[in-house]
This record gives sequence, structure tokens and C-alpha cells, in this order.
Amino acid sequence: MFPILKKEFNSFFASPIAYLVIGVFLLINGLFLFIFNDDFNILNAGFADVTPFFYLAPWVFLFLIPAITMKSFADEFNTGTIELLKTKPISDWHIVLGKFLASLLLVCIAIIPTVIYVYTVYQLGNPVGNIDFGSTIGSYIGLLFLAATYTSIGLFTSTLSKNQIVAFIFGVFITFFLFYGFDAIATSFGDSRLTINKLGINEHFKSISRGVIDTRDIVYFLSVTFFFLFITKTRLDNE
Repeated sequence: MFPILKKEFNSFFASPIAYLVIGVFLLINGLFLFIFNDDFNILNAGFADVTPFFYLAPWVFLFLIPAITMKSFADEFNTGTIELLKTKPISDWHIVLGKFLASLLLVCIAIIPTVIYVYTVYQLGNPVGNIDFGSTIGSYIGLLFLAATYTSIGLFTSTLSKNQIVAFIFGVFITFFLFYGFDAIATSFGDSRLTINKLGINEHFKSISRGVIDTRDIVYFLSVTFFFLFITKTRLDNE
């Protein structure tokens, strides 16, 4: 697994992919949070809060993470190197997990610089340090779980086509549906609304972001992540 992880991770930085992903993620968030005069602008909020970042990040990741993962297997299938990879003395699970962890590690590296947002809000607080650390830490934990789920979905969709663009579109669509689709469907139901909401990623992400780590939310993220990794492995078995 670790040779696959190392190979995939190094390939990100051997090309512009890693630098583009990190740069675009930080640029988009920086513009919306500090430059654009919009509802996300922290400086216009009137109070020390980084909630706008955690509201915006899942939507940015919805496009960036499928862009990271789209070549994971699509490129292997297109070039025929998947056959060579499967002849090596490593299991399909090692291949899947290696690619999954490499992509997730890149996402984590993109998240790390955002700690400067927290420091900025910490300094802007009145008095200095007037910030809800419980909610902030919970939101970061939720963001990591969400990134893992997005990555597993992107990895799966990269097995659906040899074309990276098609894999990207599938990844965005499935991720969008699981993140927001159930919320949209729930608006059409009355008493069943809360139950339907809990099927979506957004409801569990918001729950963790409140600073309360509920085992139900953790089990949800782990279950969805494992499910997509499992069907990715199944797809690999059938190739």
C-alpha cells in the first residue's frame, strides 16, 4: 500500500496538479472570506467567527476533490497500466487504499494553511481571542471526514470511465447529490424531513461543526467512505 501511496503522492507534485489544487482552494476561500463584499466576508460579519469558511469549503471541495481523483483509475485504464499494476504482489485493497490516502493527504495539505484564517479571526476578536474553539475544532474534524468521503466517491467514479472528464463529471454529480440532494428532497416532505436529511452528508457535517462529536455522525462518514472504497475495489476486481 505504501509504495502506491508514495507513487501517487509524488505524481501530484511532479505535475501542476498539487500546486493548482492548493492554490485554487486558498485563493477562492481568501477572495470570498476577505476580499469580496459578500455574505461570506469575515470582516463584514461584525463578530469573530470562521463559520463562513466551513460553509464555503465543502462547496469548493465538491469540484476540487473530483479533479484530484479523476485520473486515479481512469488514466490507468486508458493507458493499460492497470494490468501491470495488478500483476504486482499487492492486493486490490492495497491499490485502492494507497490511491485513496495519497489523494486525501493532498487535500489535508491544502487545508493546513487555512489555520491562518483562525489566527486572523483570533486577533480580530474583541477582546483578542474571543473565538469559539470548540466549534472551530469540530468543524475541522468534520471537514476532514467530509474530505475523506468526497475522496472515496471520486476514486469510485474514476473507475467508471477511461475518460478523466467523464469521471470528473460523475464525481461532481454524485458528491453534489449526497451533500445537498437529500436536503432538497426533504423540503417536499413533512414529518419525514429530518429522517431524509440525515441521509445526506450536509446534515452530519453541520452536526459535527457545532463542536459536538456524535458517534452517529462518525459512523455515517466512515460507512459512506468504506462503501465507496468497497465498490471501487469490486470494480477493480472485475477489470
